[in-house]
Amino acid sequence: MTTKEREGRNWAVVGLLCVGFTIAYVDRTNLSIALASPEFKRLFQLTDTQRGLLNSAFFWSYALLQVPAGYFTDRYGVRLPYAASFLLWSAVSAASAMAGSFWHLFALRLLLGVGEAMVTPASLRWIKLHIGEQHRGLAVGILFAGSKFGPAIGADLAVRLIGSYGWRGMFVILGLGSLVFLLPWFLLVKDDDRQIEAELEKKTGGKAIPFAAIWKTPAIYGIILGAIAYNYFNYFCLTWLPSYFVERWQLSLAQMGAFTAFTYLGMAGVAIGAGAAADRLVAGGRNPVAVRKAFSVAGLLLASTQIVGSLPVPREVALGFAFFSLAGLGLTTANYWALTQSIMPGAAIGRISGVQNLANNISGIVAPALTGWLIQRTGGYAAAQQAILVVLVSGVFGYLVLVREKFAPKG
Repeated sequence: MTTKEREGRNWAVVGLLCVGFTIAYVDRTNLSIALASPEFKRLFQLTDTQRGLLNSAFFWSYALLQVPAGYFTDRYGVRLPYAASFLLWSAVSAASAMAGSFWHLFALRLLLGVGEAMVTPASLRWIKLHIGEQHRGLAVGILFAGSKFGPAIGADLAVRLIGSYGWRGMFVILGLGSLVFLLPWFLLVKDDDRQIEAELEKKTGGKAIPFAAIWKTPAIYGIILGAIAYNYFNYFCLTWLPSYFVERWQLSLAQMGAFTAFTYLGMAGVAIGAGAAADRLVAGGRNPVAVRKAFSVAGLLLASTQIVGSLPVPREVALGFAFFSLAGLGLTTANYWALTQSIMPGAAIGRISGVQNLANNISGIVAPALTGWLIQRTGGYAAAQQAILVVLVSGVFGYLVLVREKFAPKG
């Protein structure tokens, strides 16, 4: 295989990883769409607190397994573990159609988190070992665009499927239909990442940074703060945005699905563009850490404009800032992941990605549950939006003060 052919295959796999992320996020989003359905709410008679718990249940198991999943991919590679993970989460998503109580749903969401635990560390490990630094922002941007395409496609598709087949049919169709993904996966992806990793270590003459060493410097804690901030807002939107549009601004289910899709597509476009723009700056000689940190901070600051929706403003203004703030967060999407790889180039990427994604999904646990509690306690969404602002500001602090090259771990 020529170098050009190899590069073409590698970018095809990046696209496939994006599709896998899209499917994963469709399966994370479908419950939040069902929760906005009057039929679903009447059947299960859920309180706001229970709705919050259901939205957070996925992240309990998903977060807990991030570091073990990273270790697993570092040791056994990407190809087969990813495929087994994909098969499990698709089956669990389809099985959600059989739920008959709150606790059935809760258990299935926990199991969905187990199935999807592999997707982020495996995808980032593959990109780290197959895509160079000067193109990595674009690759990561394409990958994580899937996390925006998923809610965009999933929101509209789930609404349509619920309308045609009911919520049970929606879960079955989305869960089982996604299994076709495994055909191109086995055709395109090679089990070569451990071999490439060994060759890189031999070529550079360096050893991987010990996993324990990353905890001895401030940089990892800044990365964790930034990841929590990004994903607190991200997971609020993923789990509560549909209900926010319907309950706070009286959009119909169809309007909600269309506007949610439009908002996430905007974020996906910004994520890809920001990753490519950062790559161009790096290729032009700019410091990768400084460039990617600047994009990450800018995204969190733009996301903080979501607070406008808690003010007494017209509906059109609030909806406009809902779009603007989430699209603005796209500046951070590719770059906060690529920043970690830039500042810790010798670390075992599966485990490092696992640590970062553990931090991400602490937000996945807290944001939906805390939002539900705040809504039930206050009778509205304003307090929940104020909490988002506080968390975003803490993330800006983490990046500006702690994520510096002088604080990076040394081998």
